[in-house]
Amino acid sequence: MKPNMGNIDRAIRILIAVVIGVAYFTHIISGTLAIVLLVFASIFIITSIISFCPLYLPIGISTIKKQKNDTSN
Repeated sequence: MKPNMGNIDRAIRILIAVVIGVAYFTHIISGTLAIVLLVFASIFIITSIISFCPLYLPIGISTIKKQKNDTSN
């Protein structure tokens, strides 16, 4: 698996997962909605850790910034 997630993308996903976790543990969300959101939060955390989003692959998206090659001497 070649990484296809940049640092900003990873940070946003982790932030969303933390917000969902806080909302769950403070009882702002509950029931089926809470379970579904916790599953999404778990997926966000896992994909952020491995820097790979499987949904980006078929679309060909990569949020990693491309490095400029300086070939001039």
